[in-house]
Amino acid sequence: MILLSDPRVAAVPSADDGDEFVDLRAVPELRLDDRAADPAGAYAQLRSGVVDRLLAAQRALPNGMRLLVVEGYRPYRAQLAIFTGYRDELRRRHPDWSPERLHRETTKFVSPVEVAPHSTGGAVDLTLCTDDGVELDLGTVIDATPEDSADACFTDAPAIVGTARRHRQIMVDALGGAGMVNYPTEWWHWSYGDRYWALMTGAAHTRYGPVDLAAKRSTPVAAER
Repeated sequence: MILLSDPRVAAVPSADDGDEFVDLRAVPELRLDDRAADPAGAYAQLRSGVVDRLLAAQRALPNGMRLLVVEGYRPYRAQLAIFTGYRDELRRRHPDWSPERLHRETTKFVSPVEVAPHSTGGAVDLTLCTDDGVELDLGTVIDATPEDSADACFTDAPAIVGTARRHRQIMVDALGGAGMVNYPTEWWHWSYGDRYWALMTGAAHTRYGPVDLAAKRSTPVAAER
């Protein structure tokens, strides 16, 4: 299992092909949940290449199932807050852990900011639901931590059986078949174009680099002459 703390992830050259962001609130084909909604609407933003792959994955789902997107783009500050918060929680629970182990265990749940997939607009947290929006059983809730779920949040967790296992496999087949890559400690996390995707697929560099979307939107446009 390759974690986001692995030096090979950070070593992937970062490039950005300029793929535009798409607001999922304007994409009726995909269901968007508001549990991670923020005032700026960052949670609903994804690169167009990711949106294309989500639509392809949804077309591959069995009748009666749909993707339910929970969070896309995540700003640097939000990523840092989640990382430090979970790291500090683990430090309190396990004061005997070395700094190295603490860092590794933290990255099983949240990425270090320097390689964070969500901050590129190339990563998405999602689950499955019915046509009516009722969430299906995937074995744990989204954002279940390894610590509190006894690793049941891992995509291939042996404790997950029956219906939940079948649903996870449906996600793997559909999203993997569309060219996306799963982070194996989080069944809900899939990405395309980021460093983790590049490493796992053998790409020479990323398609998407980190973006300050708020700054990008506030940049004034030069007047035509």
